[in-house]
Amino acid sequence: MEEEIFLKCKGDRELIGKLDAYDNHLNMILSNVRETYKYSVKENDEETVKKMERNLDMVFVRGDSIILVSSAMK
Repeated sequence: MEEEIFLKCKGDRELIGKLDAYDNHLNMILSNVRETYKYSVKENDEETVKKMERNLDMVFVRGDSIILVSSAMK
């Protein structure tokens, strides 16, 4: 399990990281994770979507929040 994977999750979250463990419910533990998420900001009656990115050492992802699992593109 040395391969990096890409996860698309509910709530416009995307994760790329090394798969360390998973179970039959598709719960996953990832390490060296880059998380990207989007959120809305309302200013002066105008709504804009902003994109944030952060790096995390380790993440537990619940299987019921996962929409897509793929090999990470290099």
